[in-house]
Amino acid sequence: MLGVLANSGAVLVGGVIGLLFREKIKEKYTTALMAALALVSLGLGIICVVGTADTLCLILCTSVGTLIGELLRIDDRVEALGALAERKLSKSEGGFAQAFVSCSILFCVGSMAVMGSVEAGINGNNSILYAKAVLDFVAALAFGAGLGAGAVASAVCVLVCEGVLTLLASALSPYLSSAVVAEMSGVGGVLLLGLAINLLGLRQERLRVANMLPGVFLPVAYIPLYNWIGGLIG
Repeated sequence: MLGVLANSGAVLVGGVIGLLFREKIKEKYTTALMAALALVSLGLGIICVVGTADTLCLILCTSVGTLIGELLRIDDRVEALGALAERKLSKSEGGFAQAFVSCSILFCVGSMAVMGSVEAGINGNNSILYAKAVLDFVAALAFGAGLGAGAVASAVCVLVCEGVLTLLASALSPYLSSAVVAEMSGVGGVLLLGLAINLLGLRQERLRVANMLPGVFLPVAYIPLYNWIGGLIG
């Protein structure tokens, strides 16, 4: 839970600093920090992918998961929530409830929030949530300056949402083999690489990373099925 506490704490502290200093913080500093964190995301993704022992599982789960995500239009729905939040943020006149809801959506929806919580719950690895904490700190700093206390209070929503997901993943971890966990991390690494590419602006068209999220959970079915088929053949 340290990663969850760090993330929610970063939103809280960033929002408070933004609230106190308002528009005195220069944009060049936040831009440089975001670029640095994009490279961190890239490094974490490479580490996760290298840790996989089954390349076929990585390819199939990522591919099938992406197709499922496309069918469910996960990325479109996340974008719709983000657009709704953005409209509310741009129209906000300091309303506490409106700022709270809008910022909660922005901080709690996304591949880093899901994958980071799952990785923390299953492996006890908080590195993704720590990276997200720095990104959210920068965002909360800006929102705190523009929206006030409602943006700061969204830290509570981050704590609850990521905390529940982490505890759920932790509860299920005893029923997951080390092979399943390794492949889940591997697919998650692909998502982190995609996120880094988006943050660095390396593609003209943004990668629809959220559509790849179902792939993270497919090794839970793939590994037992693969072992069962292997047992029949062998």
